[in-house]
Parts: sequence; C-alpha cells; structure tokens
Amino acid sequence: MGANEEKKETCGTICLKYLLFTFNFLFWLAGVAVMAVGIWTVIEKSDYISLLSSKIYAVSAYILIMAGVIVMITGVLGCCATFKEQRRLLRVYFVLLLCIFLLEILAGVLAYIYYQQLNDELKENLRETMVQKYNQSEQEHVTKAVDKLQQEFKCCGSNSSSDWVDSAWIRSSEADGRLVPDSCCKSPVRKFCGRRDHPSNIYKVEGGCITKLETFILNHLQIIGAVGVGVASVQVRLKNVPFNCVFMYRCYFKFTVNV
Repeated sequence: MGANEEKKETCGTICLKYLLFTFNFLFWLAGVAVMAVGIWTVIEKSDYISLLSSKIYAVSAYILIMAGVIVMITGVLGCCATFKEQRRLLRVYFVLLLCIFLLEILAGVLAYIYYQQLNDELKENLRETMVQKYNQSEQEHVTKAVDKLQQEFKCCGSNSSSDWVDSAWIRSSEADGRLVPDSCCKSPVRKFCGRRDHPSNIYKVEGGCITKLETFILNHLQIIGAVGVGVASVQVRLKNVPFNCVFMYRCYFKFTVNV
C-alpha cells in the first residue's frame, strides 16, 4: 500500500511539473510577442517619435519591452522552480507575475490616455516643430522624420504646403529658392524640385501631414493598448490553473524540501 501511495504521489508530482512547465512556456512565448511589439514600435517607428512633444507613445513601447523581458525571465524561472523544487524561487515567481501584469496594464492605460489627447497635441505642436526645426543645426533627427513623413504619406506641410512659407529654413539662403522641401515633391530624386509648388509637382493633400500622422499613430496606439491589456487578460485566465497547481505542488514540497 505504502509503495502504491508513494507511486501515486510521484505520478502526481510529475504531472504537476509538466503542467506548470507548459504554462511557463506559454508565458515565455507571450513575453516574446509583447517584447517584439515594443521593439517594433521603438525601432521601426522611432523617426516619428521625434515629432511628438509627449513621450507617452515611446514610454508605452518601452514598458512593453520591459514587460516582455520580465515575462521571458519569469518563464525560465518558473521552469527552474518547478523542476528543482525550490519554494523560494516560486515566491519570486509569484512576485514577477504580479509585476508583469501591472506593467502590461500600465502600457495599455498609457496608450489609451495618449489616444485621447493625440489630436490636440498634433494640432498644437506639429506645425511649430516642422517650420522651426526643419534643417536646423542639431535637429537632424527632426529633418529626417519630416522628410520620411512627407514621402511615406505623400503629404506636404502640417496642415498644407503653405505652412512652409513660415519655415526658418525656407526663409534662409540655404533653401536655394525652394518654396517647400524636396521631400514634398512627387519625384524627390530631382534636386531643387521644391522650387516649384504646383500641384502637378508636389503633394497637395487636404488636411496635410497632420491627418496622416494622427491616423498612423492612433493605429499603433491601438496595437500597443490591445497587446498590453489583451495579453495581461489572457495571462490572468491562464494563471488561474498554474496558481492552483502550485498550491497543490507546495504540498508535495513539504515531503521533499526542508523549510
């Protein structure tokens, strides 16, 4: 009888171990996904971040990266705690799970808040940034961002091409007679094409670049918010099972590990 009971306990322990391992592996994959979204936002869309006065967009992405890294570490830690049967590691594991949940929720909430105030920020600051900082010393990142914005979204100026009339660079001799930057041109490969601001030569888009940039960032804020809150919600559902298993598993620890 004793041998059979010992065998049952051993089988139960093995099953719990592998169940916990499975959930930890799923958490690890979720961490990879969360971190990937954060890195993608920061690296691929970093040029446009320099056109925003608020840092919430960038902060939300960095929080996702941090949460993803912690999730991956937690997944590995959970596996070690399970197979090495160390209760102290399990306590650390629980604390990290809580941190992950809070970080992901924070990223989602920040994305939602910024989603609400983005339109006002762009209206107040984008035009000023473009006309005052374009092609100015130590503002290369802004110049690069504006050129990329106008070419990718086929637009010119914040509200319209006429915004460039007030540009510090256009008014200077360095513009060489340009009325708009060459990046406004439909064929920007031609140098000094910005000297002619006819609709056949440059992009004349209703609403200018501000509408295009707003739509672009809003779409990415939706992704950040969905990933942050969505993954956190899924993890809460999934954690219910491993948490129950861990409490059961701790009962086995009483027989195998000295406190």
